[in-house]
Amino acid sequence: MTDVVMPQMGESIVEGTLTRWLKKPGDRVERDEPLFEISTDKVDTEIPSPSEGVLSEVLVQEGATVAINAVVARIGDGAKAAEAPKEQAAAVRPTEAPAEPKVQPEAKAAAPAAPAPAPPSPAPTEQAETTSEQGPLSPLVRKMAREYNIDLARVKGTGEGGRITKQDVEAYMSSQAARTYESAAPAPAAAAQAQAAPLPLAESAKTRTEPMSTMRQKIAEHMVMSKRTSAHVTTVHRVDMTKIAKLRDRSKAEFQARNGFSLTFLPFMTAAAGEALRAFPIFNASIDGKNIIYHRDINIGIAVALDGGLIVPVIRNSDEKNVAGLQRAIVDLATRARSRQLKPDEVQGGTFSITNFGSFGSIFASPVINQPQVAILGMGAVEKVPAVVEGDAIAIRSQAHLALTFDHRLIDGALADQFCQKVKAILEGWSANIL
Repeated sequence: MTDVVMPQMGESIVEGTLTRWLKKPGDRVERDEPLFEISTDKVDTEIPSPSEGVLSEVLVQEGATVAINAVVARIGDGAKAAEAPKEQAAAVRPTEAPAEPKVQPEAKAAAPAAPAPAPPSPAPTEQAETTSEQGPLSPLVRKMAREYNIDLARVKGTGEGGRITKQDVEAYMSSQAARTYESAAPAPAAAAQAQAAPLPLAESAKTRTEPMSTMRQKIAEHMVMSKRTSAHVTTVHRVDMTKIAKLRDRSKAEFQARNGFSLTFLPFMTAAAGEALRAFPIFNASIDGKNIIYHRDINIGIAVALDGGLIVPVIRNSDEKNVAGLQRAIVDLATRARSRQLKPDEVQGGTFSITNFGSFGSIFASPVINQPQVAILGMGAVEKVPAVVEGDAIAIRSQAHLALTFDHRLIDGALADQFCQKVKAILEGWSANIL
């Protein structure tokens, strides 16, 4: 018998909502075949079966939110496959209502009994937890309902199968606010008397309040925790990207035709970082109390901007891939991150991170360390600028700034600068074939 558990979709995720079973008890499943769908504050995805066999038992029903590593089902060898559907059907069969008692003739003359008092309506927060008519509810929707005292029975779901989304809750809150404003409007006679005095609601038009999304809350908690944990220091180095820029210009048309996606500067930076991490393994480490943990594998996380947040999917064994392989991995992970299709192991296990703030035009910044790592490398925009070259001549060069933020508890400034100089030397002397 194999236990199927709720996976962890990132270090900051503690629970997930099982939105749909793709198999039912008694069905045969193959290893890695999609078994069920989950929704978390970061990712909606299909979860594959951990083994082959027969789905013998379902422990968590659709729409339930459970903690990570909780057992949601069991897969057996099929010996009791025939019994499982019957047992489950018996477990969920509704109780038949008792037959109404026959009215005796004498009872017709009796006065009707007073109706029993209606049970008290549950509080809005209780309804948000117990309702099942709106489809599966994500942790974010449940939390918004609790915090803002919203009766989800009044919210119309526009998601798949009538599922209530974050946007549905926000639209409901906006409509309620508009109704409150309208009900607060004075009658014509009262309005004439109040024209001389400013209305209190006039000030509220200058601001707008909306709940912080769960993803935003988690990012905030993670960033504050990182700043509180590590002694952040950022060193900035300028690198000449002219060789790579010219190589990229010569190859980008052929690269696009061969691979179906464009070639950027980021895979060059990732390749250089992987080589530098092999030369300086302490940057690929983490701190556990008073111990240093050196990671054998180089798993580089690439920060991906999302609507209202960010996520850092991981390229495993980054140092073993060439530029084309790294670009393919970056495009694939970024695309699936933005469509919320990342798998559990693709958002955890990173040992070093890279953020490309240059893609938005930034020259340089001071990135925050992605715990429990000890360093993060930021890449600024590649720009053509006048620069002094050999012989005191002025030439147009393609330059970028690298910003390395490191944990000063473990890494000293001199070592951080040596690491940056290693990356700089690799990029400025680039001669490898990218195709």
